[in-house]
Amino acid sequence: MPQSKLPTTGSRTQLNESVSAFLKKFPDLHLGGRGDFHEERAHHLEVFGIHNISEAKRHKIHDVEHTAAQGPYGTIPVRVLYPSSGQQAREKGEAAGLIYFHGGGYTVGSVDEFENGLQLLAEESGVQVYAVEYRLAPEHSYPVQLDDYDAVIEALRGDFGKARGVRHVLGGGDSAGGNMTAAVTLRRKDDGKKPLTAQILFYPEARVPFDTPAAVENNTGYYLECNGIFSFADHYLPRGVPPSNRYISPGMRSIDKLGGQPPAAVYTSGFDPLRDVGVEYASKLEQAGNKVIWRHHEDMTHGWLQMTAWSDAAVKAVKEAAKDINSLAFN
Repeated sequence: MPQSKLPTTGSRTQLNESVSAFLKKFPDLHLGGRGDFHEERAHHLEVFGIHNISEAKRHKIHDVEHTAAQGPYGTIPVRVLYPSSGQQAREKGEAAGLIYFHGGGYTVGSVDEFENGLQLLAEESGVQVYAVEYRLAPEHSYPVQLDDYDAVIEALRGDFGKARGVRHVLGGGDSAGGNMTAAVTLRRKDDGKKPLTAQILFYPEARVPFDTPAAVENNTGYYLECNGIFSFADHYLPRGVPPSNRYISPGMRSIDKLGGQPPAAVYTSGFDPLRDVGVEYASKLEQAGNKVIWRHHEDMTHGWLQMTAWSDAAVKAVKEAAKDINSLAFN
C-alpha cells in the first residue's frame, strides 16, 4: 500500500486580517454556540443570507433555477446555479454538475446562506452547482440526509440531469456537508452503485475531532465552536447509532477500507477545530491509493466559503478550489 505524501495533522500561522475583521464585526455569530439552535439558524440567515448581502458584494451568475427532485421522503428542493462559463458544455450535453450539501452541523443553514459563495464557485469552475435544501436535524436524522443525497445523484444521472445537459456528476459539501459527501461516496461503493466523478470536501467533519491538536488550539473563538459538535452529533444520530458508524465517521475507517474511491479534493483551514480530521482523511484516502488534491489554508477559519462578501482571502480560496473542480470534472 503506498505511503501518503500528506501529513496527518495541519498547522496554523496568523489569522487572516480580513477573516479576523469579519469575526469582530459579528461577535455573536457562532456555529455550535451555547444558545438555542433555532436562534442560531435565524442569526446565520441574517448574516449570510444572499438577500442580506449588498448587491455590490454578490457574485454574478448566468442564471439560477429553483426546482426540486423526488426523494424517498418527498420533494427535495434544489437550487441550480448555471455559470455563463459552462453554457457551451451545457448546450452540447457535456456539462458537469456539482451536487452541494451545505454545512451547519446537520442542524443549521440553508441554501440562501451559501448561494453567494457557490455562485462564485460555479462561475469560476464552469460547473453547474446543484445546491440541495436537505432536511435538517434534529427534525430529521441519519440516514434521511444520505438517502436524499443518493436520490439527487440518481436524478442528475437521469432525465433531470439530461434536461440540463449534465454528463459528469460530482458530489461536494463543507463541514457536515463534507461528512455526508464522504459518507455517501463510501456507501455507494459498498452498495455497488456507479461512483461520482469526484468528491469535493471543504473542511469536512471526517470524524469527531476531540483527540486532535486542532480541537485544543481552535476550541473556541474561531466561528465553529468545537464543543458544540457534541450537540450537533446528538441531533444527527438516532439512538443506537454510534459515532463510529462507517457512514457517520468515514475518517475512522481503516486505510484498507478506503480504496477504490473517486478522486477527492480536500480543503482544510489552520484555525478550524476540524482541521486535523480533514488532513488525516486526505492522507488516508491518498494512502489507500485514491487521487487526492489537498490544499491547506493556514491563516483561515472554518466557513470561508460563506465569507467571500467580506474577505478577499476567501474569494481567492474559492477561486483556487474552482480550478481543482474544473480539472476533476472535465479531465
